[in-house]
Amino acid sequence: MDKEAVLKELTALRADVPGVTETATASVDGMLLVADTDEARPDVLAALAATTLGLGKSTGHETGMGELREVVVRCAGGHIVVYAVGKKALMVVLGDEGLDVARLHVRSRTTVQNLADLVEP
Repeated sequence: MDKEAVLKELTALRADVPGVTETATASVDGMLLVADTDEARPDVLAALAATTLGLGKSTGHETGMGELREVVVRCAGGHIVVYAVGKKALMVVLGDEGLDVARLHVRSRTTVQNLADLVEP
């Protein structure tokens, strides 16, 4: 895996979507791959995002809604969005309260595909 290319994807997403404050990629078992963070502890963020992804996948499966794409958590101070990246990885995005989640979803489609190509060649 080309960590510099993954970091480039993360920083581009952060630059393109106002309100994105931090990003990271991890394996589905919670091992940090690459992080573009300022405040969050990257290893903890990766582990929690993997747990969130797992719960979302289980919920989607149990309800017959199909394959998970993303999980959105809205908190008093902003948003946490976890995207499935292929079968083996995830991307987590933290955003402030002003984050345009719809714009993030549109812009992230390209990022998720590019990350999938980088982490699952």
